[in-house]
Amino acid sequence: MLFTVETNRLTLGILNENYASLVLDFYLRNREYLKPWSAKREEAYYTLERQAVNLHLQSKDFKQGKGFRFHLFKKSNPEKIIGNIGISNIVRGAFWSCHLGYQIDEKEQGQGLMTEALKEVIRYTFEELRLHRIEANIIPRNAASIRVIKKIGFEKEGFAKKYLKINGVWEDHYNFTLLNEAVE
Repeated sequence: MLFTVETNRLTLGILNENYASLVLDFYLRNREYLKPWSAKREEAYYTLERQAVNLHLQSKDFKQGKGFRFHLFKKSNPEKIIGNIGISNIVRGAFWSCHLGYQIDEKEQGQGLMTEALKEVIRYTFEELRLHRIEANIIPRNAASIRVIKKIGFEKEGFAKKYLKINGVWEDHYNFTLLNEAVE
């Protein structure tokens, strides 16, 4: 792992190409479950080679400060990825903002694991990176994701019509934000 942070129950790691098989396993296990909330994937996405390339690009973004993707591991099972959280589109200058995305294994829902992990990623984003604003855009029918984001303090800021192409369809999204008032 290139970098890790921990919570009570989880290790969150920035991974290199050596972890491609674990990432692929996560996506194969959750392929149908994640489909309604994800960009349409080509068959090549579900290969070891593509996941190795993705991890290489993610590690490069991390090193350049452009974004990062933490992969979630339960401390009780450190050989299995149960989700991921991505911070992307980091913009500094006058904006100091980023976008947030996250996914959890279908079988790990409802245990508070994503809430626990998101709190740590937000702490890292605000305290270590000193960003001012995190945006999360969520399809209105994704009630579980909306509950999680509201639970950790995000506020609904707006509505974006046909905002992202999800599973081949332009989907409306709610825009939620969390501000870091400690940044001057």
